Amino acid sequence: MNKNAKIYVAGHRGLVGSAILKNLQLKGYSNIVTRTHKELDLTNQVDVASFFKEEEPEYVFLAAAKVGGIVANNVYRADFIYENMMIQNNVIHQSYIHNVKKLLFLGSTCIYPKYAPQPMKEEYLLTDTLEYTNEPYAIAKIAGIKMCESYNLQYGTNFISVMPTNLYGPNDNFDLEKSHVLPALIRKIHLAKLLSESKYDEVVKDLGVSTIEDAKAYLSKFGVSENSVEIWGSGNPKREFLWSEDMADACVFLMENRDFKDCHPSLTCHSELVSESFSIGAEIRNTHINIGTGTDVSIKELAETIKDIIGFKGNLVFNTDKPDGTMRKLTDVSKLNNLGWKHKIELKEGVEKMYSWYVNR
Repeated sequence: MNKNAKIYVAGHRGLVGSAILKNLQLKGYSNIVTRTHKELDLTNQVDVASFFKEEEPEYVFLAAAKVGGIVANNVYRADFIYENMMIQNNVIHQSYIHNVKKLLFLGSTCIYPKYAPQPMKEEYLLTDTLEYTNEPYAIAKIAGIKMCESYNLQYGTNFISVMPTNLYGPNDNFDLEKSHVLPALIRKIHLAKLLSESKYDEVVKDLGVSTIEDAKAYLSKFGVSENSVEIWGSGNPKREFLWSEDMADACVFLMENRDFKDCHPSLTCHSELVSESFSIGAEIRNTHINIGTGTDVSIKELAETIKDIIGFKGNLVFNTDKPDGTMRKLTDVSKLNNLGWKHKIELKEGVEKMYSWYVNR
C-alpha cells in the first residue's frame, strides 16, 4: 500500500478498528477515511453504495460488526445474523463494484466447531456443529469468509479473511455485565483493591453512582468486596488472548505484504485464479488466516496474574456452581507464522499495559 493510498477503516471506533487505525497512522498512512455509525449505516445498501461511489477507497479494512457477549448473542440471535450479514454483503460487494485493490475482512475464531480439535486449524471450519449460543454470529462470519473466497474466484478480486482469537487492549469494553473475561477481571479486581484501601471516592467515580453504599450493593451482585472477588466456574478452562495492537499489526502486515493467492496452496497466480481453479476442478477452501499467539492460559492463571499486577491482597473465589464453558479454545497460527508474522506482546506485558490504560483513561 502506498502511504498516500485512500484506505477505508470500517468500524474505526471499536476495539479492532481503533487499533488498526492507530497502526496505520503510526506507519505514516495519511489518507484514511472513516465514518461513524451515525454518519453511515453499513446495513443500508443504498447508503453504502453512495459512500463507495463518493470516496472510491483503494483499500478496505472491514472491522465493523455487531458484537456482544454470550447473553447478547443468544438473546438477540436475529439481530446478530441480520446486521452482520448486511454489513458484510454491502461492504464486500461495493468493494468489488468499485475496484478496491484489496480488502481485509475480520471475523472471529468462534467460526470453528464447538468441539474442534485443539489447536484449531483453518481446515477445521465446517467440520462439525457450532456452539449454539453464538451460532448466528458465527454463521454470519463464515458467510463473510465464503463471500470473499467466492468473489476472488469468480471475479479475481483480492479479498483476505482473518480470524482473530480473543482480543484485549485499549478501548475494550469494561462493562461488568457485558464485557469479556479479561477486562471484566481487571475492573473487578481493581475495584476490590480500592475497596480494601477505603478509596471510596474512586469507587463511586468509577461506577458512576451516588454513594459508596450504592457501589457496594452493585458490586455485591458480581461477587466483588474488599476481601474477595468471585469468578464463575472452576478456573480450569484455558483461553488464548491477543493484544489488540498486535492483531492490528498482523492485519496491516498482511495488507502490505500478502495477497489472496498466498492463502491457499492451490493458488499460484492471482490473475489465473478463475481459470485455474475451475478448469482443473480444484476445491479452494479455508483460505482464511487465524490470528493469535498459539499459546493459552487457564482462567485461574489469568486471574492470579491480574491480581498480582493490580496488587490486590484478597482472595479469588471460584464459584463451581457456575458453568465453565468450553474447556479449551486455542488457535493454530502456523499459517500466519509461515506468512511472516508473529505476535510481540506476551500476556503479562499486555495486562500491565491494559491496566495502565484503564486507570489513566
